[in-house]
Amino acid sequence: MATTRSASTIWTGTLFEGSGEVTMDSSGVGRYPVSWPARAEEPAGKTSPEELIAAAHSACFSMALSNGLAKSGTPATRLETRADVDFQPGTGITEIRLHVRGDVPGLDADGFTAAAEDAKNNCPVSQALKAVPITLSVEPA
Repeated sequence: MATTRSASTIWTGTLFEGSGEVTMDSSGVGRYPVSWPARAEEPAGKTSPEELIAAAHSACFSMALSNGLAKSGTPATRLETRADVDFQPGTGITEIRLHVRGDVPGLDADGFTAAAEDAKNNCPVSQALKAVPITLSVEPA
């Protein structure tokens, strides 16, 4: 039977001055702060590789989107990203779904969607996970 592991990130500010918090939704083991300097820190507690991948992907995607939006002159006030990673025993990871909701003053829905697609395609975790189908849904605030 397939399982889904989930994690979410709320990111505020730009990549270098901002910060965020990753929540381990599936296991409920806690909340972990994220920032550019602390990106390589390991979380505490026991969890699954799939949840850790979801956490890494939601954080990386949020950082990439935040940075892209700031570089284009429309920094986000708030981004909420969820990553769902499906695991099928005997098969492995079968799909990753990203969902982002963002408050981006001065940017229309099409612009936000384009920026989110660019972040999905180019964040380092997405690049590392190219062997798995990754889908994206976007919701402007």
